[in-house]
Amino acid sequence: MTELMVQTEGLTKRFGRGDRGRLAVDGVSMTVRRGEVYGFLGPNGAGKTTTLRMMLGLVRPTAGSASVLGRRAGRPDVTAHVGSLVEGPGFYPYLSGRDNLRTMAHYRGLSDREVETALARVGLTDRGDDRFKSYSLGMKQRLGVASALLGDPELIVLDEPTNGLDPAGMADMRALVVALARGGQTVLLSSHLLAEVQEICDRVGVINQGRLVRESTVADLRGAASLRLRATPVDRAVAVAMRVAGDDAVHLHEDRLTLDLPSTAAPELVRELVSAGVDVHEVGAVERTLEEVFFEMTGNQDDVDVDTAAATDMEVEVR
Repeated sequence: MTELMVQTEGLTKRFGRGDRGRLAVDGVSMTVRRGEVYGFLGPNGAGKTTTLRMMLGLVRPTAGSASVLGRRAGRPDVTAHVGSLVEGPGFYPYLSGRDNLRTMAHYRGLSDREVETALARVGLTDRGDDRFKSYSLGMKQRLGVASALLGDPELIVLDEPTNGLDPAGMADMRALVVALARGGQTVLLSSHLLAEVQEICDRVGVINQGRLVRESTVADLRGAASLRLRATPVDRAVAVAMRVAGDDAVHLHEDRLTLDLPSTAAPELVRELVSAGVDVHEVGAVERTLEEVFFEMTGNQDDVDVDTAAATDMEVEVR
């Protein structure tokens, strides 16, 4: 049986008193398993950060429960095994990055060796003696992640870990997260880069209006692949496609056909089309992206921050 690192049951948080209070999190029940990378997604105001804070014992739930490492969230013997970066990193501006981490390490009973290891893992060894106030946004974010790695925690919670990083920094952070999971640590992260989540996460939970609307593997959420076909004449191509895939499995969109078939069926389909005198111009597998699934489940594309400049790196604000 897979060990659960995080488990919430009916986790609820209402800010304010009585019915006039704002319901930020509404009965969230979710699980994070040991050794996985879990992506936590949701549009603006969905309750994501509040949920993470309750998991860390920083916010008291109105109802329900959250357990970490099999014990109540927020207990000292639990937090000693958890590293986190929630929202923006906060450090002493006039101390260097290295001295900031040394201060944190001192209060946790950790050695300077732990500090150097953390700085190296986020690529800040050479800039460790610079004052924090001189850091760029990306460097501040790296130092925040380094603080979460101090003490080699079993569970690492990262809220927008790639915020402010350039493309090379994002690639380094993705590699670090994957390496942490491969080393046996568990990573729970939120990110507004859905392509990034799709690439590195094992499972995801999607929260919308305070409710967990879906929790599943990335593969299950995206569903099975289909085939896209462009061939002429179209009417003859449709007839052949229906014979191969079935009437209900063929969908015509202008001059293109989509077939509910796996990519392994492509050779047979092409042979049948050619035999019927159909000219095949294009055939290929099509998979739904996590971004498409996200918008289907949340239904509020207009309420999120979307960067339409690059379809492969579509950004969605999920705080």
